[in-house]
Parts: sequence; C-alpha cells; structure tokens
Amino acid sequence: MTSVRFDPTDDPGPDFAGLLRKAGLEPPVPQGDVSANLDVVHGTTCVSLRYSEGVIIAGDRRATSGNIISHRSIQKVFAADRHSGVAIAGAAGPAVEMVKLFQLQLEHYEKVEGSSLSLEGKANQLSQMLRNNLPMAMQGLAVVPIFAGYDLAADEGRLFQYDVTGGRYEELDYTATGSGSLHAGTVIKISFIDDMDRDQAINLAIESLFQAADSDSATGLPDLIRGVYPVVATVTADGFDRVEDSELEEKTRDLIDKFTNRGGRDGGNSLSTDGGPQ
Repeated sequence: MTSVRFDPTDDPGPDFAGLLRKAGLEPPVPQGDVSANLDVVHGTTCVSLRYSEGVIIAGDRRATSGNIISHRSIQKVFAADRHSGVAIAGAAGPAVEMVKLFQLQLEHYEKVEGSSLSLEGKANQLSQMLRNNLPMAMQGLAVVPIFAGYDLAADEGRLFQYDVTGGRYEELDYTATGSGSLHAGTVIKISFIDDMDRDQAINLAIESLFQAADSDSATGLPDLIRGVYPVVATVTADGFDRVEDSELEEKTRDLIDKFTNRGGRDGGNSLSTDGGPQ
C-alpha cells in the first residue's frame, strides 16, 4: 500500500480526523434513522407505583423487532443497587448496556466513598447517561427507563421518569413507559389508592401490564404454557426483592378468573394459544 505523503505546508499535524479527510479515507456519516436499516430489538412496557412499604417496579417480557417477536422472556427490570431499581424500554441492546454501566458506577461510588449515593444522586446519574446517549437516540436507538427506589433519608419510596434528552421528572404515585404505557398508566390511574398493601400493588401492576398487552401488540401477555410471567420487584427499606414466579402465576390465574367470571372488559377475554388472555 502506498503511504500518504504531505508537503510541509499541507501537514495535518496531530489532527487524525483531518488526516483522514485529506487522504479521502473519512467514513460516511450515517443519515436518517439507523434503526430502520438494522434488526434492532426493542423492549416495551414497564410500570412503577408507590405503595405503603415502598415502590413496585414491573415489566412485561416481550421484545420485538418490527412486527416480529424476538424474545418472549426478556428481562426489563433490574436492581440498580440494594435500594433502587431500573426498568427499561426502547432499544434493548443500548438499554441493557446502560443498566450494567449504571450498576457498576453505583458500586464504584460506594466502594470509593464508603457509603452509597443518595437516591437523588442516583437519579441524576442516570439522567446524565441518557443525555450522553442522545446522539444514538436521534438515530433511532432511544432508551427511556424508569428509576425507582427507597429513599432511606426521607423514609419513603420515590419514582422518576425520563425522556430521551435526559430530562428527569419525579412522579408522586405512579409512572409508565414504553409502547403500552398509555394503556398501563390508565389502568393504574383508575384503580390507584394511597397506602396500598403489597398484594394490592402487585395485583394492580400485573393488571396494568395485562391490559396494555390486550391493546398493544408489542407488549407480551403472561404465558401460562411456557411459565413466563412479568418481572415484578419491590423496593423497600429492606432492599430490592424480586417477586417469585410461583406467586406471580397464582396472581395471574386469579386475574384471569376475575375477568372470566365477569365476562371480561371487552365482552369476554378468552385464553389465547400462548396460554394467556387475548
């Protein structure tokens, strides 16, 4: 290969990008929505709500690529640290990578400082990470999470929602994100009451995802045949705790029985081929 040569008046110096431009080796800049030309897996609906002991975080298990179901059991709810959790919606690859980096940053801070970051500080850190992801979001690889946790200083559960620019907004009672967020949020809005107990809050979270899946094809229903249920976790003063699938199965079957006994909200919900109502 022939070396690229420059005379003294045309030397680009330490500017490597300038060197590439002068040599005609600069790669093309992607134009438009990158995700339109890639098989990008997207996660969908997640919700979070406050209850008497702290907060509930929940998410369905379906991931889609366009009109294709890519995964039926993807995890969208993660522990950020002992007293906080994050739920993801949007491009799954960047979202999961962001969560792992967020977990590492919180752990590193605690090891260096000898104490955990405040809940407010954790929410701000996630906001900064989303702001750094804005160039990718503008190309279609957006991540829109929910952050929730138990504030030990205030002795209460707190919820935060975000936009793709890194905007951070605290919610008082509940929040939802993803393609089915309108339907899930409406269900919670109608049935939410102050100081719900644990069972009431979990049942409401499950029903909100159930109804979102009934109206949004990108949100997955509970799969009784494969044993796939939403990921639901509580965050209290005792820490982050994922609800066991055995308990979620029982609550899901109770919900189906309730719909069956009253004829469903749309004239009758029936069992689909994947074992869930449709």
